[in-house]
Amino acid sequence: MIPWGLGIGVRLFHSSCSTGIDGTTLSHVDAQGSARMVDVIDKPVSERLAVAEAVVDLGEEAYIAVKDNQLKKGNVLDVAQIAGIHGAKLTSSLIPLCHNINLTHVNVKLELVDRSHCVRIVTSAQASAKTGVEMEALTAATVAALTVYDMCKAVSKRIVIREVRLLKKTGGQRSDYELML
Repeated sequence: MIPWGLGIGVRLFHSSCSTGIDGTTLSHVDAQGSARMVDVIDKPVSERLAVAEAVVDLGEEAYIAVKDNQLKKGNVLDVAQIAGIHGAKLTSSLIPLCHNINLTHVNVKLELVDRSHCVRIVTSAQASAKTGVEMEALTAATVAALTVYDMCKAVSKRIVIREVRLLKKTGGQRSDYELML
């Protein structure tokens, strides 16, 4: 039986333990395979930064409506920006095992890409904390993308949200990470 909330990556792991076939461990799984919140009491506070992105393929008709600000619900890019910021602040309420983090900054940028009729969303989250802000940046990107979808769904049902991914992470005990594009 797969414990609730472990997601796709659980295939590498035995259902009864937290150590994978390849020797890696899941930090949110105890020795019995049960979900748990990671204890960060002994971790030092450090400056944390995470950058994430999402892409929303709108199709030509919806893209033109967004670009020309012709949607009945209002300015899609402005509303999605605020929604993304709000989403980052609510991450620990949405993702059960995330710590509540005092964010020091959240940025959400939405860019219209004419050649592919899409919106590229790039978000960042920052904090001085004992744990990372990757989930906050990813949640900001996802909520902004879902808001674009919601505001455009009356124009097209063929909207696709793709490439929700971490671009960069700095701070903490583990190595910094940057996706090479």
